[in-house]
Amino acid sequence: MFDLDQVKFDEKGLVPGIVQTPGGEVRMLAYLNRESLQRTLESGFVTFWSRSRQALWRKGETSGNRLKCLEIRIDCDGDALLILAEPEGPTCHTGADSCFEGDALPQPWLERLEDLLRQRKATASVDGSYTQKLFARGVDRIGKKVVEEAGEVVIGAKNVASDPSEFNRTEFLGEAADLLFHLQMLLISQGYSLQDAARVLRERHRQRA
Repeated sequence: MFDLDQVKFDEKGLVPGIVQTPGGEVRMLAYLNRESLQRTLESGFVTFWSRSRQALWRKGETSGNRLKCLEIRIDCDGDALLILAEPEGPTCHTGADSCFEGDALPQPWLERLEDLLRQRKATASVDGSYTQKLFARGVDRIGKKVVEEAGEVVIGAKNVASDPSEFNRTEFLGEAADLLFHLQMLLISQGYSLQDAARVLRERHRQRA
């Protein structure tokens, strides 16, 4: 449970808030005061304090690109916030997804791929794209592809071990990417995601630490 009284606001009554998607993509940084933080908690949508306009502003109020607040975490010193939010469109005023736009990090990019795969699952058809056809054929066909790709990854690893040439390394990474792609499809077909599997790994680590 988030405790507003634990937040240490600075001399201007503000605290920085970093907005991050559930998949780990950092979207923006802005400031909140006590009132904007309270409104965020009450409304479920992220509200900031504009230092330039000296006024409250709910992100996406005019553009519609709101940030649906999922969770707020306080750092160890209590003077910074991590806001986990589900974006309803691009976050940056330039139209980019993130204010820190650049080459996408692997985890956030996988999140975008997951969104695409969910769309393909919703429109699954035997006459559709490769992924739509696989989703239409169900868990047995997708599972078979996962097994096939896992075998290719092992073969690729053995090839690299015997001959670490650039060609073999490239082939190995390509097979690993294919395995990850089809594993993601299999998880989505059953209503899960790579993030769900990652949470299990995290909990196992915590239990053994």
